[in-house]
Amino acid sequence: MLDERHREALRAAAEESPEIFRFLAFGGFERWFERSLAAEEEREVPFVVTVGGEVAGETRYLNIEREHRRLEIGGTWLRRRYWETGANAETKLLLLERAFESWGAMRVEFKTDARNARTRGSLLALGAQFDGIFRKHMIVSAGIRDSAWYSILDDDWPAVKERLRARLEARR
Repeated sequence: MLDERHREALRAAAEESPEIFRFLAFGGFERWFERSLAAEEEREVPFVVTVGGEVAGETRYLNIEREHRRLEIGGTWLRRRYWETGANAETKLLLLERAFESWGAMRVEFKTDARNARTRGSLLALGAQFDGIFRKHMIVSAGIRDSAWYSILDDDWPAVKERLRARLEARR
């Protein structure tokens, strides 16, 4: 889990790829990091993503609704050099395994800025299903955001898991 000891390594990662904050709902690293430290574990759990021991970025569980067996995975960002390396797919596999197999989730949600074609493509490649667009959903540094929503259901999970494992195995 993310904590104060990760601040400088995450700052360095964020400085390498400043465009990552364009589509996020809060402007800049400091505001993002302070919000991350203040996250209430019952509703939000931030994680540091590492690759080969190097801090590569961050992801989190959001909007945890245990009574409805639903949660969101989001806020994910990685240093540019880890894009297209399988780091995101492996991170999602670990988070999805925990959500479905340990917590008993029925639904895992993802949302992104509707203008963020890269993330939208990644979510489809992951095996998430497109659920729709929430118009004028949020205000972000890039302006008023329409959010594209995706999900994976517990019924979908076995096929998604197999697909992710095959993608990762093909990279080795």
